[in-house]
Amino acid sequence: MEKDIRSSDFLHIGNNILDWYKNNARDLPFRQTKDPYKIWICEIVFQQTRINQGLNHYNNFIERFPDVKTLAEAEENEVLLYWKGLGYYSRAINIHKAAQQIMNDYKGAFPDQYEEILQLKGVGKYTAAAISSICFDGKIPAVDGNFYRVLSRIFADDFDISNSKAFTYFSELAKLVMPENVGDFNQAMMDIGSEICKPKNPLCGECPVNKDCLAFSMQNISNYPVKTKKVKAEDLALTYYFVHRNGKFLIRQRKEDFIWKKLFEFPNAISKDMETCITGSKTINHKLTHKNLSIEIFNVNVDSEVVWNDFVAENQYLITDVEGSHEKSFPKPLENYIQNSLKD
Repeated sequence: MEKDIRSSDFLHIGNNILDWYKNNARDLPFRQTKDPYKIWICEIVFQQTRINQGLNHYNNFIERFPDVKTLAEAEENEVLLYWKGLGYYSRAINIHKAAQQIMNDYKGAFPDQYEEILQLKGVGKYTAAAISSICFDGKIPAVDGNFYRVLSRIFADDFDISNSKAFTYFSELAKLVMPENVGDFNQAMMDIGSEICKPKNPLCGECPVNKDCLAFSMQNISNYPVKTKKVKAEDLALTYYFVHRNGKFLIRQRKEDFIWKKLFEFPNAISKDMETCITGSKTINHKLTHKNLSIEIFNVNVDSEVVWNDFVAENQYLITDVEGSHEKSFPKPLENYIQNSLKD
């Protein structure tokens, strides 16, 4: 059982946040339900995506996969296709595996205990706490970047959020102010962090707890939260060959051991017979979270049917066209290249 460390000195802060939420909560479709499946999907979708950008993706995903069983029984490539446009495709692979996990281990019933939710593939402490508190009245703060920012400013706390112990530290800090209704409190903190206590240009005049905010009273909001460690992005060069003939081109599916897991790509090598078919190349720069990609794509227009057929048979590439590529999930830079490649 969780120890209650709520403080009478700070509890009014949480209650003020909750009162604000009752009148100012954003009208979002997943706020109209306590269905843990839908809350789970929304939490995963919006981990790396702003709500206004991902809402249509969420609605389309839920429409196609309305419950755990439907998602678990779907083909992985279809799940990836409905994730198209959200990026970070490992999330889609994980929720598909987690749905199968729920079907196999819990007979299709979403687990209702925090520790069990935490065992689902791709579910971290924040997501497990959010599902537990919103759907099952769990008493665990869903600590994320919003919590770090809001709490560090309220308490003018300089604990480094890049520290490996930051999650535990801010979880304990959150419990000092946490009201009884933890589910709404967690969602209120998300809204305040997104709409008011923003990383830059926060709207402090509209904040329901500005009178209790030490950083605001000292006029040094910009100093919080403190983050010293910055992961340097790695430079990575990739080479592809866009091998095409008569409006068709070759693709294959990536494995699960590197970036762009399970997405489709072009060949990364060609036969010696094809070297004379290269008509040009294009370099595309693309940024991932911790990688700066330089992608060189060679255009290979194959005239010989024999060379084409031998290359396909030897490497077991799939043959598709622009229309057929819409049914596959590609990394964004390759998808853009396809759309611009065969216009002529």
